[in-house]
Amino acid sequence: MGASDVNLAELIGSRICHDLISPIGAITNGLELLEMVGAVQGPEMELISGSVGSAGARIRFFRVAFGSAGDQPLGRSEVVELLKDLERASRVRITWNLSEPVPRNQVKLAFLAIMCCESAMPFGGEVEIATQGSAWTVIGTADKLNLDTGLWKGVTTGQFANKLSPAQVQFALLPDTASAMGRRVASETTATQVKLRF
Repeated sequence: MGASDVNLAELIGSRICHDLISPIGAITNGLELLEMVGAVQGPEMELISGSVGSAGARIRFFRVAFGSAGDQPLGRSEVVELLKDLERASRVRITWNLSEPVPRNQVKLAFLAIMCCESAMPFGGEVEIATQGSAWTVIGTADKLNLDTGLWKGVTTGQFANKLSPAQVQFALLPDTASAMGRRVASETTATQVKLRF
């Protein structure tokens, strides 16, 4: 996959997320109106509201992770709010240790790295994102990790021995997107921790 393929993937991601976020938002607004008038209450309503909220959070996250991204800044509050919404439907807790706004394309790399970490944590865990100068570190920690060593070896080069599944696409996009930005991905894994640097 070359830089032009990355750009095409970003455009596809942006288009899909853009087209889905409006109807999800409309459903959310409709549910809020139903709650206000007391038309529907009970566990069914909670299930629907929770599912729609989860879908909306994932789409907003995917819009950054898979969509086209320039160097316009994203502020801490916007990123943290997005990640908190994402956490509600996840077993993974995410800590964003950055206080200053950062370029959207760098947040995109961090979000792809978060997805890589999540894939190794089927039973939950914690992900921490930090920077030192221009270098980013994303660390995932869990009592039990499910590591696919081929994926974690390939994430540094973008070359994989086996064909990737749709659930693993972040492992291919992270090194290619980083390369297009003049960065390289490094990874380390232990029995309880995964670490990505770029």
